[in-house]
Amino acid sequence: MSFIEQKRQLRRMLKAQAAQLDLSYCREADRAIFKSITDLPEYQRAERIFCFVGTAREIDTAPVIKDALKKGKVVGVPRCTGKGIMDACQIDGLNCLKLGRYGIMEPEETAAVLFPEDLELVLVPCLTCSLSGKRLGYGGGYYDRYLARTRAFKAVLCRVRSMREDIPAEAHDAVMDAVISEMGVRRV
Repeated sequence: MSFIEQKRQLRRMLKAQAAQLDLSYCREADRAIFKSITDLPEYQRAERIFCFVGTAREIDTAPVIKDALKKGKVVGVPRCTGKGIMDACQIDGLNCLKLGRYGIMEPEETAAVLFPEDLELVLVPCLTCSLSGKRLGYGGGYYDRYLARTRAFKAVLCRVRSMREDIPAEAHDAVMDAVISEMGVRRV
């Protein structure tokens, strides 16, 4: 089986597993993840952060985005601009978002773009990740391409029940600086 097919099969399995996670477990885990993020020194120091907007089965990042904005941080969220390409676009609130490509909430096309080199913290989604910082995304390569352009501290967010160690990785797959789960922060 090819490397690409291995990843494809693993993604299908992980999406099915995520759909089976108990919602009360997810809410409790997400609250703990929020606390770990806001306690993170890199978060506290950061003036400019990039954070994904969680979908129904992903980590709920709305509390993080609201907290960052309340603290006066500049917040960028992803907006897909082409196949495998995204920008970090500044928002002033969650009400600035609309349903975009792939059913993901995105900022308007007129939102200011934040430059990757100006970011200090990037909070990254995944289907799964390992404790060593390997992650498996959704297969578009958006984050791997984007993360190659920034020196920001990169933290992947993942619930423990979604983690696994046997993640197939290629040379271009970005490795994280930290893994944040309901168990806390593990620096890589």
